Amino acid sequence: MVPLFLLAKMKFCKGSARAGALSGRAGDDAMKKVTDIVRDLAEPVVAENGCSLWDVEYVREAGQWYLRLLIDKDGGVDILDCEAISRRVSDLLDEADPIESSYIFEVGSAGAERALRRPGDFARYMGANVTLKTYAPKNGRKEFSGVLAGYEDGDVTLAVGGETLRFGRDEVALVRLRVEL
Repeated sequence: MVPLFLLAKMKFCKGSARAGALSGRAGDDAMKKVTDIVRDLAEPVVAENGCSLWDVEYVREAGQWYLRLLIDKDGGVDILDCEAISRRVSDLLDEADPIESSYIFEVGSAGAERALRRPGDFARYMGANVTLKTYAPKNGRKEFSGVLAGYEDGDVTLAVGGETLRFGRDEVALVRLRVEL
């Protein structure tokens, strides 16, 4: 038997004009609005459960929209945390109905190799091993692994080998923690 919170929650499109705007077809501003609304709804529930809300994603994958809450907790997130938060936030989403089109709702751990997105993320993990991906090749490569050595106004500095590399905000596609075993 599969636990209920692992089953994808589907919301069915009501066919309104608003559904298209909030499903991301209207551009990034609508996407930010949906994630901000969901963040505001979810943060108190996540905190009540002893966790922190790492990120809210609203993305389209394989033709389907996904709304994901990525959570974190000292000592790690377990399946009971995900279940409790999923049930409560699902009820709040049903009530607020911020997304009228069909989507799958998921709650999970931010993971050991989580993406760093906000300035606070970079400050928290300064000195950590990271992988940085660029949009275009730099020095013949698009992926760099090193130690996070700096972050200022979106620019990222890595210590790679004995070298310090600086990447401008417009060059950086992704920065993710890197676990070495």
